[in-house]
Amino acid sequence: MDSNYLLILAVLLGSMAATVPVFMALFFTGLVGLVYIVNIDPQIVIEVLYRSMDKFALIVILFFVLCGNIMTTGSIVGKLVKTANVLVGFLPGGLAIAGILACGFFGAISGSTVATVVAIGGFMIPALLENGYDEKFSIGIMTTAPILGVVIPPSISMILYAMVTNDRLEALFLTGFIPGLLIVAGMSCYAYSFCKKRDLPTLPRPTFADLVATLRESIWALFLPVLIFGGIYSGLFTANEAAVVACFYAFFVEIVIHKDMKLREVKKVIVSSAITSATLLVIVAGASVFGEYLTFEQVPGKIANAVVASISSPWVFLFAVNILLLIIGMFMDIISATLILTPIFLPLLAKFGINSMHFGLLMTINLGIGYCTPPLGVSLYISGATVNRDLLYVSRAVVPFLLIQIAILLLLTYWPALVLFLPELVYG
Repeated sequence: MDSNYLLILAVLLGSMAATVPVFMALFFTGLVGLVYIVNIDPQIVIEVLYRSMDKFALIVILFFVLCGNIMTTGSIVGKLVKTANVLVGFLPGGLAIAGILACGFFGAISGSTVATVVAIGGFMIPALLENGYDEKFSIGIMTTAPILGVVIPPSISMILYAMVTNDRLEALFLTGFIPGLLIVAGMSCYAYSFCKKRDLPTLPRPTFADLVATLRESIWALFLPVLIFGGIYSGLFTANEAAVVACFYAFFVEIVIHKDMKLREVKKVIVSSAITSATLLVIVAGASVFGEYLTFEQVPGKIANAVVASISSPWVFLFAVNILLLIIGMFMDIISATLILTPIFLPLLAKFGINSMHFGLLMTINLGIGYCTPPLGVSLYISGATVNRDLLYVSRAVVPFLLIQIAILLLLTYWPALVLFLPELVYG
């Protein structure tokens, strides 16, 4: 291996081992590579930083983050959970299944796994425990189900992936619906079987009047995902415009209709969303500097040639990539990993004849699973704090549900037509 590559690897791994924030580790590593190895003018780095954040696609992330914070502050989350509960709460494991559905509803608006864990997991884990559900089961299911936040559109990671690959974002969004439904179905079947064997008490079957009353109460909350996706795929507005419309709608519903958000809380919500968005932007900026170094050194092309020389089958390549991404997800957040790895893998997709939207969905699920794998899985720490349990306990609790998600991942890996069915149906 070239001594320059060893130096770059040492700087990157050394920075991370010293607990330097990931975005700073990427920035300093890229800076060292560009200035001291490639010998370019340091002012170019400033231009790279500016260009990386001066992208219209990033606006959609800001507004979907804001929309998720509005719902968490107001009562939309509670109404989504109540609706899911009245639909399936009477089944064995109904409350757990309701939690999975609520994660799907919330994910279809927020686009974030972390937001889904905080909003739904923080609400549902105590509710499950109060209703006699096993603690490990409750923690496991409500730690892993929020992966739906990045699989079911709109997904922040998919937005960034499309920004790098120039895939059509609306089409990429469509790849997430069927996988999302498969994850909901797989985890719900496990919850049903687990709870039926233990004969846990169930809620009484709701009457038609109860169902209608709950739907009437939650209609404004339920209409939000309909507004987003109906507007996008009817051509009424773009994905970027949909995020703005969703924020305006959520503000209007919480302040004027539900009246669960006070005007004095608006500033707090906006500031909190701005901080979260700024965090994402600095990650994008740091990763872009590192990516610029990789581009100058033609690292993606070199890796592509090396991989093609040793692997001839696309199926073997996808299996190896799945394992690699699952390992990377244990140590790196989905935003950084998407921005760094996508340019590296992109040349390989063409060589193996793999559809980039299919690969984008696989990358999203792989790195989404990373939220629930030690040592750096954010969801593990959030759920552990909710019930005051350590990392080891929570890591054991999520194992059955991660196996379900990995099984679905393998199905989607080797059945690309299932992933691409909706994009091809809508866009040809």
